[in-house]
Amino acid sequence: MSEVRITRGERDLGIETEGVEIARYVFRDDADAFEGPKPFLHPVRTLSGAVVTGFRPWDHRWHKGLQMTLTDVSGENFWGGNTYVRGEGYVARDNVGRIRHDRFTAAEDGEAGEAATVGEELTWITQAGEPWLSERRTQRFRGGQDGVWTLDVATTLTSIADRELVLGSPTTNGRESAGYSGMFLRLARSFQGGSVTVPSDDGTVTRADADVDELMGATAPWLAFSGPLDEVDGSATILAFAGASTGAPAIRWFVRSQPIAVLAPSPTFSETVALAPGDELSLTHRFVIADGAHTGDDAAALAARVSAEG
Repeated sequence: MSEVRITRGERDLGIETEGVEIARYVFRDDADAFEGPKPFLHPVRTLSGAVVTGFRPWDHRWHKGLQMTLTDVSGENFWGGNTYVRGEGYVARDNVGRIRHDRFTAAEDGEAGEAATVGEELTWITQAGEPWLSERRTQRFRGGQDGVWTLDVATTLTSIADRELVLGSPTTNGRESAGYSGMFLRLARSFQGGSVTVPSDDGTVTRADADVDELMGATAPWLAFSGPLDEVDGSATILAFAGASTGAPAIRWFVRSQPIAVLAPSPTFSETVALAPGDELSLTHRFVIADGAHTGDDAAALAARVSAEG
């Protein structure tokens, strides 16, 4: 397994392996307030150097690579953009908060090894300036092997508000199949119409294009999204594991291939999570970035392989 190295700048970290910067973590986002400024990973690349993440697309300017966020926290929007209001649809409101990077607990500049760990403390602040959630986040980048590298994410949100907070989504507010929240990945535009594979009792199920909607809200333990690449020949696959949540609701997949390519293991897809002052919600997920198209049994084999790595 190849070494991973972190290079630290004033507002971002570069993560490199095998001579390729596989990810750049922007921990200070200077975006407009309407975009819900927060840390994000972009670009994310395969080991061959192909970019698989989208950044600030015209349709949703607040979609930036891979980022941790929540659509609805007691009426506050930490996602960015308009807010879904029951009976009204999407409405522009002065409720878009931000997620502030406070400090790193682990991120050694120049450190090299089979894995590199970025530990961080953050604060979720409403547009009115009230700190509502503190967060401890760990991202572990594992070195590449056979065209595959791995990112493990663990995060714990703690309520520091003076009242109960209710974490939800547009679906918990009345919009069907819009349960996006949590670790959200906007894929590069070339992935539109791509194929999504999930495990099933009979092996695997693969859907492409608009048929991917059949998998919306699934509780599958993993999901593989494959698509072609722009600028270079070939394809790539994002294999995501649902992981675990300390919240009562099951983690469900928010996934679309059309009209945009997105995925998220959502902890509040169709059910809310309530946090009293001092309560915590912990989430763990794994994202595997692979060169080539992995669908059907091939996706299942890749999932078994990276699961065995621990």
